[in-house]
Amino acid sequence: MTTRGIRRKKSSLSEVKLAVVGAPSVGKSALTVRFLTKRYIGEYDHQQDSKYKHEALLDGEPILFEILDTCPKSIDELPGNEIAQWADGLFLVYSITDRESFNYVRRAKQTIQPDIPLTLVGNKADMVHLRQVSPEEGEILAKDFECSFAEVAAAEQVNQVSDVFHDLSREVLALRRRAKHSLLDRMLGSKTAYRVYSRGKSDSALPKD
Repeated sequence: MTTRGIRRKKSSLSEVKLAVVGAPSVGKSALTVRFLTKRYIGEYDHQQDSKYKHEALLDGEPILFEILDTCPKSIDELPGNEIAQWADGLFLVYSITDRESFNYVRRAKQTIQPDIPLTLVGNKADMVHLRQVSPEEGEILAKDFECSFAEVAAAEQVNQVSDVFHDLSREVLALRRRAKHSLLDRMLGSKTAYRVYSRGKSDSALPKD
């Protein structure tokens, strides 16, 4: 009986859809699996995009995460804007050891044109001896994108990777709440205006002496 009281029905869960976009071999799958399972797997042989579902608590609220791990075949294959239409939030991931992957996320942003919460992620931050992209460059690009920015190391960091996913999800949920309140305000405003209009109309319809 206690368990029934704690568990919610699936339909009552808040759903958050996140897409992970970046050039090949920047660690998109490693980040995703690190978040989902806390484990690190260095090598992936994906031939197509993968979707994962994961239920977890965020700030005490049960959330159903759906994550799209994209799989471009080459550095020249850019994602389409249908990703932004599907997703509630978007990660643009590059490797700090690969200048070309940094240029890729710039081009991907232009192609996708996302109107959703966005986070720029510099992965492989543990490989500083191979760094090609400075933290300052990441910060500057994030300002240009008007989004948050983080450098992480999927190979070594569990909490930091989770924080990145959780922070973007909080942005998504906060935006959703604001949109809901805005819609409610408009609806209430319309009803008030309608009542005033109706009252004015009925008054004018009264027989005159």
